[in-house]
Amino acid sequence: MKIQRNIKTRIDQVDFKNLSFGEIFSDHMFVCDYLNGKWNIPKIIPYQPISLYPSASALHYGQTVFEGMKAYKDNNGKVWMFRPKENWLRLNKSCERMMIPEFPEDYFMKGLKKLLSMDSDWVQSGDGNSLYIRPFVFASQPNVQAAPSKEYKFIIICSPAKSYYNDSEFNVLIEEKYSRAADGGVGYAKAAGNYGAQFYPTSIAQQKGYLQVVWTDANEHKYIEEAGTMNIFVRIGDKLITAPTNDRILDGITRKSAIQLAKDMGINVEVRSITINEVVNAVNDGSLKEIFGAGTAVVIIPITGFGYQNIDYKLPSVKDSYAKRLKRAITEIQYNISDDPHQWRVGV
Repeated sequence: MKIQRNIKTRIDQVDFKNLSFGEIFSDHMFVCDYLNGKWNIPKIIPYQPISLYPSASALHYGQTVFEGMKAYKDNNGKVWMFRPKENWLRLNKSCERMMIPEFPEDYFMKGLKKLLSMDSDWVQSGDGNSLYIRPFVFASQPNVQAAPSKEYKFIIICSPAKSYYNDSEFNVLIEEKYSRAADGGVGYAKAAGNYGAQFYPTSIAQQKGYLQVVWTDANEHKYIEEAGTMNIFVRIGDKLITAPTNDRILDGITRKSAIQLAKDMGINVEVRSITINEVVNAVNDGSLKEIFGAGTAVVIIPITGFGYQNIDYKLPSVKDSYAKRLKRAITEIQYNISDDPHQWRVGV
């Protein structure tokens, strides 16, 4: 690996108490190019603009995928990652679907650890503080043929972060017209186009006073699938229900961690399809206790209400909720506060 250090850090220009998510970036970035049929020697260089031809294939055909992960600093100043191999596996699963060459595990892990060790001062300790990590790869060949690129650029950039949503009320709208993904599509991949296509229906929901949308299946708009960019959990009585992963639903790392920890706690977890009508009926008969989203940026966030067919439903306030218990369990592992029975923590 080639290393070029930044001569002067920019960290003294950052107000870590007032951060907007994803706008400030650390001193260095990891870069690796795919040329002549192979991934070349990776390098870490100062964070900087990149040069692209206007004909770069990704700009025309959307052949690009990304990952989202975080690093955390414990009270002793040591930096930790949370289940990074799962991100590498999912990245390559996305790459396969988008006809992008798989990225080697040793490049990914060694690059991450070196990058984080160089920018460790950007990882702030304390509850809610983290360094958001964005690995991504895109087709860089100057070519407008409608065919897979022969050249790619893999980059990792890092951004200091605090809690993603700070609103005490998190109301969502059940989507009845637009779809996030369809059977046989790329919903299970972290393809960039999945997210760009969400902006318009989300903006419509926000104009109506909701923060996010809950996506439903493309065929009938009958089953709930994801909450914005998060996986979604529903608690009816003492059962915790979440949709199974498929072509349409992302295999979230926070999702699978929450499922495992819930089982460890003795919570009855059901991984199955759930209809909107089942959720509405549970509200009406008083058995709906919680709905919450799970994702890298938010960890776990309670949904306080939802809109469906021009009716707003308010969720009850639950003492010692599953959402709070699971968020606490996950974050205590991430910040090296508690034991790590499943060995998810990886030190830098």
